[in-house]
Amino acid sequence: MTRHGQVELHGLVLPIHGMEVRTILSPTSGFIARAGFTHSLNPARNCLYGCTYCYVPTLKIYGGLRPDDWRRWGQHTTFKSNAPALLRRQLRPAQVIYCSPLVDPYQPAERFERSMPPILEALCDRPPAVFVLQTRGSLILRDIELLGMLAKLTRLRVSFSLTTDDDRVRRLYEPRCEAIESRIRTLQALTDAGIAVHCTLAPILPCDPARLADLALGATTCGVIADPLHSRDGKPRGATTRPEAMRISAAMGFERWHQLEFQAKIVEEIRSRVESENRCFGVGEDGFRMLTIEHPERTLCSSRA
Repeated sequence: MTRHGQVELHGLVLPIHGMEVRTILSPTSGFIARAGFTHSLNPARNCLYGCTYCYVPTLKIYGGLRPDDWRRWGQHTTFKSNAPALLRRQLRPAQVIYCSPLVDPYQPAERFERSMPPILEALCDRPPAVFVLQTRGSLILRDIELLGMLAKLTRLRVSFSLTTDDDRVRRLYEPRCEAIESRIRTLQALTDAGIAVHCTLAPILPCDPARLADLALGATTCGVIADPLHSRDGKPRGATTRPEAMRISAAMGFERWHQLEFQAKIVEEIRSRVESENRCFGVGEDGFRMLTIEHPERTLCSSRA
């Protein structure tokens, strides 16, 4: 592993490392596989967004992490420096690829590292059947021309995360992420550029559900995906919300946002608002399946009037 550089966030100087890996595309399993993805692409290990609720460090070795990653989540990141070369060798026309379940491809260190442009170029050279980018970073707009090229060659979807309508809440749980206004502008810019962008309300943080739904509807034309905060009550094994977020919720009186019955009520409020505008809505696995199929409105929204 080599030291690539560093990035300053909120007064902290955080290291950026690089390393070569043996493979860049991993066969999927569990949630992602059931949603229709055949492979995942993780351009880095560890994410400098360091969101307090992020489930990834709770996976530990099962998420491809090393002890220093889950113990110091968000304090450093390691990019896979040979990712583009590996990708050119491993891409196949039938693949349905999710980028990425374990790290945001447009995390703050990407501004320095610029790992995504050569990855997108490799995808343009050897396009898979479907390529989905999951991010909350406005830096994606830097690569909008490459995304436009890729959209002509494959079924490209961007799943862009919007977690709350209240920037005070955003600062509590994800202080290193872009403000809500910045994310809405990014959603609108992607939509205006003709990119198929789905607003993903995941995880649903404390919010006004109707206003959050309206923000998603106003900035996009595709379906809306939602996923509440993970809870051990409804998920005895696997990934879950980090203790850091649980402590914030307890301190702020937001404990009910982790409770299954209350979560279901919020999801139904959002669903009602989205479907009233004749737009597709999906939760969890069903929602993410919307990203993999050609005409989600014909399958996920068939019950609408």
